[in-house]
Amino acid sequence: MRSAVITLLSGRHGHLSLQRRGLLAGTRQPDQYVVVAINDPAAASVLDGGLPEPDVIQLSWPGRQLPLARARNLGARRAISRGADLLIFLDVDCVPGTRMVQRYTEYAGSQAGPGLLCGPVAYLPPAPDQGYELASLASAGRPHPARPVPPEEGALAGGDHSLFWSLSFGLRASLWQHLGGFCERYTGYGAEDTDFGQLAASHRIGLTWVGGAWAYHQHHPTCDPPVQHLHDILRNAAIFRERWGWWPMSGWLQDFARQGLIRFEPTSQTWRAVNP
Repeated sequence: MRSAVITLLSGRHGHLSLQRRGLLAGTRQPDQYVVVAINDPAAASVLDGGLPEPDVIQLSWPGRQLPLARARNLGARRAISRGADLLIFLDVDCVPGTRMVQRYTEYAGSQAGPGLLCGPVAYLPPAPDQGYELASLASAGRPHPARPVPPEEGALAGGDHSLFWSLSFGLRASLWQHLGGFCERYTGYGAEDTDFGQLAASHRIGLTWVGGAWAYHQHHPTCDPPVQHLHDILRNAAIFRERWGWWPMSGWLQDFARQGLIRFEPTSQTWRAVNP
């Protein structure tokens, strides 16, 4: 099974460099490494040496909100056009574990592997002064408390599609083509991956958590709730509700409301920013 790892970036060159090192250190390398650089012509300069040779696609975008859905679709189309049977999507701030590509490939090639495949993700503390060491990531990371951790040599089928995330996931190229990719109405932060999970659920495509397919999320400053993405979240949440009939990211919406940043308008049945 020919695999492609697909990542997106706009800046974050240090994250990209460590991700690349992690791939090269794996027990199995992907057949392709597709990097979609959004308004980032310098991205290729940080990717040196090793196979597979990175395939860097430049995506120019005039808006402030990054077109994450469109970029993933572009990367998938490139990988499929070059013969990929398995698509593995990995956010640029995630470092693949030693067996991530191997475990995704093994499971996708098995009789049970035609659905959405999600590997566990562990969150890293801030990097020491000398940066992260690949050998210590497994002991330093802490799994996300809201996501299952499957057995290292096993898998947990029948996963909850509302927990699907795009940090690290894989699926067969034929399934990607069947589903049609991510909805490109979403731009900026939030909901495009929850939408994709619901799309799979609507097609009765199962979700499986694949043991041993670890990825390690590099620490970077953030806010909880992510107020810097408030307007993106409001816009994308409204699109999602239009498509699927319920509000995603409800915890963040409630947090924004408690802080007086948004309010729910009963007449229009939607959330609005208090100061647009």
